[in-house]
Amino acid sequence: MKIGIAGGTGGMGEGFALRWCQKHDVIVGSREAQKAREAAENYTRTVKETYGNIGGSISGTDNISFADDIDVLILSIPYEFIEDTCGKLAGKLREDCIVVSPIVPMSRTEAGFVYIPLEQGKKQAAEMVADKLPPRARIVSAFHTISESKLKKLNQNLDADTFICGDDQNTVAKLNELIHEISGLRPVYLGPLALAYQAEILTPMCLNAAKQNKMKNPGVKLV
Repeated sequence: MKIGIAGGTGGMGEGFALRWCQKHDVIVGSREAQKAREAAENYTRTVKETYGNIGGSISGTDNISFADDIDVLILSIPYEFIEDTCGKLAGKLREDCIVVSPIVPMSRTEAGFVYIPLEQGKKQAAEMVADKLPPRARIVSAFHTISESKLKKLNQNLDADTFICGDDQNTVAKLNELIHEISGLRPVYLGPLALAYQAEILTPMCLNAAKQNKMKNPGVKLV
């Protein structure tokens, strides 16, 4: 499987690349192709130092060039970049390419982290992505409450859940297969894409709880 990560030079993108390259060909994307290539080389070095070999591959390019050659697109980008990045990707992805949004619309105020759609009446991230990259059935929302610090540590068991929202069960099932490849991460289906805000809003909640209670890299797990 070929997995493209838009914004792959950030912490979450790095974690996904390190975890999935054992079985898949991962293409790290960035607004600057050279930055992506350098990141891909560093990630490959890290995986080889940890495991001695790599079953798949990690390469790098800009956020748009890989569009017509991937099976899964991970949008590891800020909320404010959705319109620009997805606008450039529109019409370039294959019809069967799964699009995953781990995007959280949040900002920081004096009170703490807040959820932008609730505070400002704007759209949830997953709905914005669905509007820009139809068909809607291929859009899945996931990975909002995963610690990027833990994700990047290859020997770390995450021991956490991630909430999945999507309208098409076949698309959800394919993403679940990738999730199960990440040690200790369990997919929990939350419902259709319209409910993705319920997962997105958990991130500012977790960050506020972590700050106020001096917790390090918290996650969410249903018991």
